[in-house]
Amino acid sequence: MPELRKDPVIGRWVIISTERGKRPSDFGREPEPGGGKFCPFCSGNEDKTPPEIMAYREPGSKKDGKGWWVRVVPNKFPALQVEGPLNRTGEGMYDRMNGVGAHEVIIESPDHEIDLSRQTQKTVEEVLWSYRDRLLDLKKDPRLQYLLVFKNKGSAAGASLSHPHSQLIATPIVPKAVKEEIAGAKAYFDYKERCVFCDVIKQEISSGARIVEENDAFVAFCPFASRFPFETWILPKVHDSIFEDMQKQELGNLARALRSVLGRLDQVLESPPYNFILHNNPCHAPQMPYYHWHIEVIPKLTKVAGFEWGTGFYINPTPPEEAAKFLRDAKGPS
Repeated sequence: MPELRKDPVIGRWVIISTERGKRPSDFGREPEPGGGKFCPFCSGNEDKTPPEIMAYREPGSKKDGKGWWVRVVPNKFPALQVEGPLNRTGEGMYDRMNGVGAHEVIIESPDHEIDLSRQTQKTVEEVLWSYRDRLLDLKKDPRLQYLLVFKNKGSAAGASLSHPHSQLIATPIVPKAVKEEIAGAKAYFDYKERCVFCDVIKQEISSGARIVEENDAFVAFCPFASRFPFETWILPKVHDSIFEDMQKQELGNLARALRSVLGRLDQVLESPPYNFILHNNPCHAPQMPYYHWHIEVIPKLTKVAGFEWGTGFYINPTPPEEAAKFLRDAKGPS
C-alpha cells in the first residue's frame, strides 16, 4: 500500500508509491542533444563570454585568456542585473521593484566532457572554493538579500550548455521557499529547543537505512519524505547555518561527499540529468541555531504534473530506503 510521509522541516506531505516500486533501470531518459556545437565555455573561447569576474589560473596567465581551471563570468542572458537602484513602487494593491541582483556562471573546468563526478578531488574542492569566494564578495552588497548556488546538468534539468558549469543568482528579496524552510526549522526549535536538521542527522545515522555516504564531517542520505526518486541531501554533521563560514578541511570533506554522491548516481542511473541546490542562510542574517545549510541533489527522473501543481504533494515511485541501498551498493569514485 502507498504511504504518506511528512517532511519534518516544512510539513510537506509526500506519497511514497511503493506499489510502483521503480528500480533504476525503469527510468527512461530523453537523449541529450548531439555534440559538435560551438561552446563559449571551452578553453580558447574566453573572448566569447562576458569579461571574467574571477578565475583560478596559472601564474602569469592573463585575464580572459587560457590558463584557468575555474572561471566565473556574468551570465550573458541574466535573470537579474547588478546595476541600478531597487526603486520599490506600488501599483494599487500590487508591488514591484527593479530586477536588481546578480547572475553569474561558474565554469567548473576547461574540459568540455568531464563533469564534477569524474573530476579529481582537488578540482571539486576548487569549484566549491569558488562558490565560497563569490558568496563572500556578493554579501557585501546591501541590496542583495539571498544568494542561490545551483547546478543544472543535462537538458532535462534545464541546462542550455553541456559544458560543466554551475550558476549563482543573487536576489533582492529572500525567496518564499527559503522563508518557509527557515520558518519550519524555527517552529521546531521553538518547540523542542533543538535544530531539526541536527535531529534528522542523528536519526539517519542511527538508523542507517537511508544513508548513502558518510565521512568525518558530512553525511549524505535520501530523505525520509523524498519528493523525487534518488533525491539525496548532503549536510555538515556539526551545526552550521552559513556555507561560506566553512574552512579548508571541512571543504575537502564536502568535496569528497559531493563527488561520491554524484559518482554513485552516475553509476546507478547511468549519468542522469540532475539539479543540485545549495540551501544557505540569507545574506545579512547571523548564525542561526535552528537552521542548517545543506545541498540537495535531485536527479530528473520523473515529471511534475497536474496533481503535484494542484496539491503541493509529490509522488515518489522509489522508496528512499531502496534508493539509498542502490546508491550505497554502487562503487563511488576512487
